[in-house]
Amino acid sequence: MRHSGDDGLVDVVLEGGPADLPPESRLVKAVKSDEKIKIEHHGGYEHFERVDGALAGNGDSITYRWTTRTRIAE
Repeated sequence: MRHSGDDGLVDVVLEGGPADLPPESRLVKAVKSDEKIKIEHHGGYEHFERVDGALAGNGDSITYRWTTRTRIAE
């Protein structure tokens, strides 16, 4: 994930995807306006999309749900 400084960053919770995705990889920072996030994992990328209007349980973070996996091109 790329950011341009700390302005506009929010806590993000990632739901779904592979069971072996470490818990620390599921709690990240992202730009508030990001609609999609991809996380590198086991030679590929796990893709997550923002859930409209969904905040995590504490109300301070945005929820993204897993959509697909792609392989890293060599």
